[in-house]
Amino acid sequence: MDQLKQEKDGVLVKLYEEGNDDAFDVLLERYQKAVFGYITTVVHDVDLANDIFQDTFMRVIMQIRAHHYVDNGKFSSWVMRIAHNLMIDGTRQRKPFVEIADPIEKERVLNDPSLVVGNAETSDHNEQTFKTLESLVTRLPESQQEIVRMRMYERLSFKEIAEKKGCSINTALGRMRYAILNLRKMSASKDLTLIEME
Repeated sequence: MDQLKQEKDGVLVKLYEEGNDDAFDVLLERYQKAVFGYITTVVHDVDLANDIFQDTFMRVIMQIRAHHYVDNGKFSSWVMRIAHNLMIDGTRQRKPFVEIADPIEKERVLNDPSLVVGNAETSDHNEQTFKTLESLVTRLPESQQEIVRMRMYERLSFKEIAEKKGCSINTALGRMRYAILNLRKMSASKDLTLIEME
């Protein structure tokens, strides 16, 4: 593990693609504070920030496993863009929750073309990612399937999931973390067909 910590992001991504889960753990450890910090500066709600953070790294896992990451030396920017796009998607599907206090930062975010998603290639990648994820979710334990489906299809926050399930937010977050770990292990399996096109 210590040796992995010396590797560049691109090397770690490649190792993770090849099934080395420790490589992903190093990437997560390397960037989780920065990503969560970015989310919380934009979204002033800890529960919502946790939701977006979990969704961001679930998307990262699925995109890497589907070989959609292109190494251009900017892994951190790629992860931040995923987080940003999830925040933007949230504003379209729910009541507005993104608040950027600094007017200069707000202007920069709203006018930055590199942060916009919507081309055909991205749409195809997203569709393939969700097909991959859907095929894996059916193999999770029932309690984990339920949490993932509430997040993916019902777009519930972890606070709402906890209320619906009669459990604490920490329990809901814990189940999602275990689901993500299980999805990582399953997607690394050589015997698993990740995408069923039919």
